[in-house]
Amino acid sequence: MAKHTQNTEVTDPMWYVMQVRTGTEENIRCQCQRLISSDTLERCFIPYYQQKKRFQGEWHIQERILFPGYVFLITQNLEKLVESLKKVIGMTKLIGTGDEIVPLSEAEISLIVKLGGESTESIVKISQGIIEGDQVHILSGPLKGLEGAIRKIDRHKRIAYLSVDMFNRTVDMKVGLEIVAKNKEKNNEN
Repeated sequence: MAKHTQNTEVTDPMWYVMQVRTGTEENIRCQCQRLISSDTLERCFIPYYQQKKRFQGEWHIQERILFPGYVFLITQNLEKLVESLKKVIGMTKLIGTGDEIVPLSEAEISLIVKLGGESTESIVKISQGIIEGDQVHILSGPLKGLEGAIRKIDRHKRIAYLSVDMFNRTVDMKVGLEIVAKNKEKNNEN
């Protein structure tokens, strides 16, 4: 059993991440919501991102899991949560370092909230941007201000690939990005 440093007294809500088998995220989320009382588990969610796909001659918005293999949990009492999670079938572990369960850092929580993770649906909407020279400028959407994290853009698939610090390591993730214009030369005006 993993050790944790939090005692049974009520504290500010902490965000934890549960690692699950990819493809079972929704099943695990539903089990958590059904089996764990709301006084133990404030919120259980899976962040999604929107992506545009073209089929049958039209563009459609689809939703994909932002971090496949992970389910997010918010609780004020880690000990009760750990005990309650024993009822969940298919859970692998809560993320931590060594034997210690570690909550998400303020920076990690801020990133998820900025992307749309605090809204009830936890969906990262499609951002819009332009390319000037070799620079990407996000005009609107949750990627605004995160241009430095973008590693690659697939304009055909309308996806931006980002590298972010999450779960005590660097994680690659995909989010929807529509490039509305591309200028070959960088504009030198401010």
